[in-house]
Amino acid sequence: MAEAYCVKCKAKREMKDTVEVTMKNGRKAVKGTCSTCNTGMYKILGKA
Repeated sequence: MAEAYCVKCKAKREMKDTVEVTMKNGRKAVKGTCSTCNTGMYKILGKA
């Protein structure tokens, strides 16, 4: 599981139901939901 900042909880949380996506500019990101409050989360990965 990936860890990202949850805006609603205001803390770093584990993401569940993660999917790796490619943004319009070609960069990779991980999209998922907060394990605590089910808010949508997004973490931008490196350029490679």
